[in-house]
Parts: sequence; C-alpha cells; structure tokens
Amino acid sequence: MTGSKAAAPSLRSSAFKTTPTGQILAAHFQLEAENTLGYLRSLHTMITTHGVPLSLYRDRHSIFQRNDSHWTLAEQLAGKQAPTQLGRALDELGIEQIPAHSPQAKGRIERIWRTCQDRLVSELRLVRATTVQHANTVLAQFCAEYNQRFARAATDAARDFRSLPRRFDLPRCLSLRYQRVVGADHTITLGALPMALPPLPGHRGYAGETVELSHQLDGRLRIFRGDQLLLALPLPLEEHAERRPAPITTAQRKEKPRSPASTTSAADPL
Repeated sequence: MTGSKAAAPSLRSSAFKTTPTGQILAAHFQLEAENTLGYLRSLHTMITTHGVPLSLYRDRHSIFQRNDSHWTLAEQLAGKQAPTQLGRALDELGIEQIPAHSPQAKGRIERIWRTCQDRLVSELRLVRATTVQHANTVLAQFCAEYNQRFARAATDAARDFRSLPRRFDLPRCLSLRYQRVVGADHTITLGALPMALPPLPGHRGYAGETVELSHQLDGRLRIFRGDQLLLALPLPLEEHAERRPAPITTAQRKEKPRSPASTTSAADPL
C-alpha cells in the first residue's frame, strides 16, 4: 500500500506499508512535492530491506499510470501507451499493481496515513527538526517504534516478498530512463544539457543509433548502448518530461486549413 502526505508545510513524505500486518516498510521525507523520485527512493529502501513485494495497492495518480490521451505512432502500433517511469520500474520488477477504483478503497489508504501524520508531526515538533536529514532520522525512529507497537506478525512473510533475480540491475531499474538518438556529431541532449559520447573501439561510430540515458538515484547519469556502458557522469537528479506530441484540441480538429490564395494583406497586390 502506498501513500504520500505533507507532514509539515515544507516537507512531503512518501511511504509503503503492508495491508495485512500494518507494518511501515519504507518512508522518507523530501522538500519537493509528491513525485516519481520520492517513490523510487522508497521502493529502493523497501526492496533492499524486505525484498520485492508480489503486489502493490495504490491510487490512480499519474505518477503510477498514464492518465493522458497522448498516443505516439509507436504506441498506436503497440496497442498500448508506454508506462510512466514508476510504472515501468514496477513492471520490470514483476510487481502486480492494484489501483484503487473506489472512494472507499482510496479512503482506506488515507485513513492510515492520517493517523501516522498526526503522530509524526508531534514528534517532529518535539525534537525541533529543521532539516530534511534530521526529519528523516526522526522518521526512521518513528517507523521502528510504530512497527514494534502496532504491526502484527505476518503468518507467512515468504509469500508476500521474493528475492531479486541474480544479476538484476536494480539501480538501472529504479532510475529515470530516457531514449535518445545519437546525432551525426555523436552528441545527445538531456534537457538543455548537450553531451558528447566517446567513440567505440577502433574509432567506430554509432550516429543514428538509440541509446538509453539512466539517471540513477546516486546522482549519476549513465548512458547505455544496449548493455554496454558508454558514459557515466555526476548530474543532479531532475525528472525530465517525456517527448510526446502535444494533443490536438477539438477546435484544431474543426478548423479548416486556409488557402494562401484566399488571404490578403496590406502588402499583397490587389
């Protein structure tokens, strides 16, 4: 079960919690609003501590699923939209996603986090936490005490979590990933940042090929050609919008193209 709530005006928390036992599996604070990176960090903590959950009960937020009507040509040919960054990571991990379809199901999640939030805000005020680092230290202690006091023992924890497959690249899975076509000058861009890629052995090039940019939680951008690592460099974590065509509005669909011969201006000869 997932959740994200504001514990104070300037902090946001994201967390995972088990439904049958009530145990908080992972949680952290961040200054940014609810976003993909927050859930990826919490997911990483949960997996490295407890293992990979078999299923995830979550809301229908656009962080988890596509709620837009944009369809690229590739998506139309595939018959489905490409997932979000978080949705793609959950698919690669083999985690079944169970979206909350009713207000009652959504309220079930909200009630749990409301209880935690009330208690946690008091704890933060009591110790006068003023930084994200201090707040996360308090949060870790709060979760440990909460689990010890309120969580119930699982009847068979082995059925709820499984181990990662051997050689599974978790940092690459839990990263922000983008596809880029290499230019003729062997450069690519991420946002406004241009990057020159190194040549292959024997000075062979790969202009026109598609490479993968994996912006990982350790703050490093790694660029892959298949499974071959081409380049790694430090880069502050920031989520970039996917390159999708702008949707055509109803007015644009109804608007008829105007012929150049039917228009005149002050400079046109009459």
